[in-house]
Amino acid sequence: MSIIVTGGAGFIGSNFVLDWLARSDEPVVTLDKLTYAGNLDNLAPLAQDARHTFVHGDIADQAAMLALLHAHRPRAVIHFAAETHVDRSIADPGAFLQANVMGTFHLLEAARTYWSALDAGGKSAFRFVHVSTDEVYGSLDEDGPPFTELTCYAPNSPYAASKAASDHLVRAYHQTYGLPVLTSNCSNNYGPRQFPEKLIPLVIHNAFAGKPLPIYGDGLQRRDWLYVADHCDAIRRMLDAGAPGATYNVGGWNEKTNLDLVRGLCALLDERRPRADGQSYASQIVHVPDRAGHDRRYAVDATRLQRDLGWMPGETFESGIRKTVQWYLDEAQWVANVASGAYRHPHKA
Repeated sequence: MSIIVTGGAGFIGSNFVLDWLARSDEPVVTLDKLTYAGNLDNLAPLAQDARHTFVHGDIADQAAMLALLHAHRPRAVIHFAAETHVDRSIADPGAFLQANVMGTFHLLEAARTYWSALDAGGKSAFRFVHVSTDEVYGSLDEDGPPFTELTCYAPNSPYAASKAASDHLVRAYHQTYGLPVLTSNCSNNYGPRQFPEKLIPLVIHNAFAGKPLPIYGDGLQRRDWLYVADHCDAIRRMLDAGAPGATYNVGGWNEKTNLDLVRGLCALLDERRPRADGQSYASQIVHVPDRAGHDRRYAVDATRLQRDLGWMPGETFESGIRKTVQWYLDEAQWVANVASGAYRHPHKA
């Protein structure tokens, strides 16, 4: 038996693959297109591991996806592959529709064809796990209750709209064809191996480089923060015991404003690697014009996942952010390779 992980050289995907093989001997086939956010350095610990196979490919290539499924006969597809950065979706929405909507469609078609040819036992055991986002639900009022799985979709960015469309496709393939799917809608992930366009690694990188730490608008946008290893654990629980067709919200119960998060992160960096001039990294904070359509608040109610599957996050924000900062301090070469672009040309290193 094996599983296929799409987008497995990216942030959450690579953490999932590494964690899976640390806990299990079940082989993993990692598929990644290796766009700017795909980094083979993320999978370097598995370079000589016979349980791991890397395939350079595109989920939008339906014929290639079907051939991959037939070649490896997986019991599950864990679908992380997506374009995920809101700012990039505002600048180039077409790329997000192609990757997140059409890519998911072609992957679903390949999975449906493969699954339809399995025997009864194989059909019953197979799972297609679709990893999505809480941004499909839109923006919460300041004091409104958190998103549940019954919250109406109201995406406000091209990124969120593209993920909402992919969620609807996944649901339709279960309702129409019976494909045994599971969907997770997660809150903001953070942790090791995150590309430094996202807030936490961007702040860490810019702080040490002496660059401004940009905060959109007043910085009072609120997000729920989820340590990436806890998200990986939730996906494993879904795969093991989730009800086919079900959606599970995955959150960390860690709401923070962007401004409080950055200030706290600066205080932690002051502790771990003080500036030579004795000033706080917080002195580098600058407020920049808010981005278009910026959602004010996200918060996730993960009660269903806790009640039905017994999942709870293992990290508080305080413990998770300390682990995250320490990883970036310890992995200076990874950071340097990303900053220089060398990670895009691994064979030239």
